[in-house]
Amino acid sequence: MEHETGHHPRIPAAGHHRDVNGGWLRPAVFGAMDGLVSNFALMTGVVGGAVSNSTVVLTGLAGLAAGACSMAAGEYTSVASQRELVQAEIEVERLELRRNPHGELAELTQLYVERGVEPELAHEVARQLSADPEQTLEIHAREELGVDPNDLPSPWVAAGSSFVCFAVGALLPLLPYLLGATSLLPALLVAAVGLFTCGAVVARVTARTWWYSGVRQLLLGGVAAGVTYLLGALIGGQV
Repeated sequence: MEHETGHHPRIPAAGHHRDVNGGWLRPAVFGAMDGLVSNFALMTGVVGGAVSNSTVVLTGLAGLAAGACSMAAGEYTSVASQRELVQAEIEVERLELRRNPHGELAELTQLYVERGVEPELAHEVARQLSADPEQTLEIHAREELGVDPNDLPSPWVAAGSSFVCFAVGALLPLLPYLLGATSLLPALLVAAVGLFTCGAVVARVTARTWWYSGVRQLLLGGVAAGVTYLLGALIGGQV
């Protein structure tokens, strides 16, 4: 339908969508959240055990280094394994296209028929699209596997994003102690602001409102810190 001015409504360009394939966004978000929550909870636990400030700083630095390396290694292994699995399935599809092109053509035709295209038109569309072997492979991968062979997530990008963001998140509650703080309160305030901000930033790439996401992350982080503080206080008094 046209507007009164006679112009058609503007349709966004296909390339204007945000990256949702998980190549960098997921590890970055999880890295920052995990770094902030885990390191703050770790530091809170040792503070509950009534240790010295130097021990709190050492614990925070160790948590930052160990956590960042662990997250990066885990993300690399996870994404690399997923990528290798997808590539193996794509190679299976490539082999099937070589061995049985007519069967694959019929399969693609049936996919379009199931989506409401008339059989004759579906067959003609599938035939024309199948003229280029690489294009045929890409279409089959998208239709059958739900992936784009040319846009698979990089394990190096995932690992790097996770490492950097975890380190930044873990550094936030540690900064007050590095700058001379002698109590948990400054770290608590910095961590609270960081938790809420991280949650609000995540809302920018999701359908949630910024305040809901921020409050949710603040509450989750607060629960984690509270539990470890109680454990530190209980165990520290017995050691």
